[in-house]
Amino acid sequence: MLQLKRPIAFIDLETTGVSLSSDRIVEIAIIKISPDGSRQVKRKLINPGIPIPKDSSDIHGITDDMVKDAPTFKQAGNEIKMFIDNCDMGGYNSNRFDIPILMEEFLRAGMDVDLSNRKMVDVQHIFYTMEPRT
Repeated sequence: MLQLKRPIAFIDLETTGVSLSSDRIVEIAIIKISPDGSRQVKRKLINPGIPIPKDSSDIHGITDDMVKDAPTFKQAGNEIKMFIDNCDMGGYNSNRFDIPILMEEFLRAGMDVDLSNRKMVDVQHIFYTMEPRT
C-alpha cells in the first residue's frame, strides 16, 4: 500500500491534439487517493472551444457533438483546481504532457495554480527506468 503524506491525484487527459500551446482538453479524469486509502474520482467532458480533429476523435472517441453542451475549461477550472488542491500529482507521461497542458489551460482561464511544492510521479518514467529498452 502507498504510504502517503498527502493526497495524490492521478490525472489522465484527452485532448484535441498533442501541442501543449495550441491544443485543448476535451476530457479530464482524476483519481485522488488520500493518505487513509480512500479514493475520489472526477471525470468531466470539457468543451474545448475549437473543433476536435477527426484523427483525435478516432483515438479517444470524443466528438464535437459529445462536448457541445459541456462546460469550457474556464467554467470547470475552479472545480478542478479545488479537487487537486494540496495533492501531489501523478499519471502516465504526465510530466511531459498532461501536467503541462493542464497548466496551459489554467493560464488561459486566468487561474493561478502553483505546483512548485508538489511531488510529481510519472509512471511512464518509472516504467522506462525499471524496464529499459535497447
